[in-house]
Amino acid sequence: MKRLVDILVAFLILALLWPLILLLAFLIRLESPGNPFFAQTRLGCGERPFTIWKLRTMRAGTPHRGSHEVGAESHTRLGALLRGTRLDELPQALNILAGQMSLVGPRPCLPSQDAVIAERRQNGVFAIRPGVTGLSQIRGIDMSRPADLAQCDREYMERQSLALDLRICFKTVAAVLAP
Repeated sequence: MKRLVDILVAFLILALLWPLILLLAFLIRLESPGNPFFAQTRLGCGERPFTIWKLRTMRAGTPHRGSHEVGAESHTRLGALLRGTRLDELPQALNILAGQMSLVGPRPCLPSQDAVIAERRQNGVFAIRPGVTGLSQIRGIDMSRPADLAQCDREYMERQSLALDLRICFKTVAAVLAP
């Protein structure tokens, strides 16, 4: 059931919001040189690497590190807005359709985030698909706190259900819309 919901939501995002995605890509390109789409290797289910797609929010040439490791000066003006509204993540609908991600699950980490990987291995988190949003995001836990993150991701794994996914999605949207 989860996979069916993921496919339907991803299809709706792409079908309804492709004009917005293209407009944002155009605006990104106007503000900063380089590809408006950002591709980065992340670890997915079973620790398999995959390419995650996002709208670029940082200046071209910014090192590939976790967002908590990069200063605010690396973000473009539009990029800060896109991150705040999470519109930069719309292209991840392609990752959902490809079966690399789910709408809800643990956020995928970089292959270089050794502490996160070790904690997730210990907690069995790589057993499920990563998500665009998740329990740790609505609780404000990011990759700078690997043990807390992995424990929260483990809690999600143990409690996951369609009802929990819907609550996480609603809380994500509410957080984005809150001033």
